[in-house]
Amino acid sequence: MKTDIKAEIINAASHLFYKNGYNSTGINEIIVTAGIAKATLYNHFKSKDDLCISYLRHMNSTFLESVEVYCVAKPKGKTQILAIFDFLQEFFLNKDFNGCWCIKTIAEIPKDNKIIRKEIQSQKQQFLQLISKLVERNLKLNTTALETTVRQIYLLYEGAVGESHLHQKEWPISEAKNICSKII
Repeated sequence: MKTDIKAEIINAASHLFYKNGYNSTGINEIIVTAGIAKATLYNHFKSKDDLCISYLRHMNSTFLESVEVYCVAKPKGKTQILAIFDFLQEFFLNKDFNGCWCIKTIAEIPKDNKIIRKEIQSQKQQFLQLISKLVERNLKLNTTALETTVRQIYLLYEGAVGESHLHQKEWPISEAKNICSKII
């Protein structure tokens, strides 16, 4: 039962943090949305930052699993790599799309908040590892070319997320995919 309550708190906080932003979401709003008492929240999380870490981990694990399943379901070859942009396009078309939860959060925290910054850096590294796995499976590249290609794809993806969110248009995703198809 305790795990269910904790999961409900994380789900409520995740929805609110992603929709409204970390700083704009108050603890009381999370409590009301989760339908719990303040003491229950603090039994599970020592601080709002602890809850933020759980939010980031929840979003990241869901994302990494979903994007990998999506990509490997595509035909082997360049199609599996380019599928990350197709995944992003489907995510963009979701009515709840609000950009990258990591970038939104990092933009809101003080520079000296090393705990949240380190978590976000770790998550971005995990995404780089996923891209690397896709590239290794589908292209024959030497180590240097592999690292360069993975970083380029990562930057194209991240740019597409930010710019599609900013412009509320799909073209950044399509253009990033087009550029990616030329470098792979």
